[in-house]
Amino acid sequence: MDSTIDLTEQLRAWGSGDAAALEKAIPLVYDELYRRAHNFMRRERPDHTLQTGALINEVYLRLVELHDIKIQNRSHFLAIASQLMRQVLVDFARRRRARKRGGSALKVSMDDAGMAAQGPSDEILRLDDALKSLAEIDSRKSQIVVLRHFGGLEVKETAEILGISTRTVIREWNLARAWLHREVSRK
Repeated sequence: MDSTIDLTEQLRAWGSGDAAALEKAIPLVYDELYRRAHNFMRRERPDHTLQTGALINEVYLRLVELHDIKIQNRSHFLAIASQLMRQVLVDFARRRRARKRGGSALKVSMDDAGMAAQGPSDEILRLDDALKSLAEIDSRKSQIVVLRHFGGLEVKETAEILGISTRTVIREWNLARAWLHREVSRK
């Protein structure tokens, strides 16, 4: 219980501008961040160059850049970190796709290079596009997907963060998953 109170105090202090408070808060949630990052990376291809620890480091660097953010509690912080993990993976996939499509690399014919198979990085880009479309239609369903799928939050934690009932989370989670499956399958 003391660590929960200390974490909340550190997160609030960081949100109020105390940069050192984030450094004190991270060790209190590191194991949870690692578990969530590991779950993200499990869905990626086995030879992915971004590793779990590197994903956490990228999230930390993005957290440091945030200013004047009001953190409510541990779950809220983990939701923000989960959103940042999603952004890191999407940015990484976009850079990979750009390199694959030519970028500044030496041009090689398709006969020489062979056809590149679509992999998990392509899937995360399709999911990201579908999530953006869902957010335009129903932002709460999009938030539920980010919190549950990317953040690994439980139904109760998601309901707490969004201020809705657990039944609403379950119902909207199921609807959002079906909608996203249809959208991602189309592409």
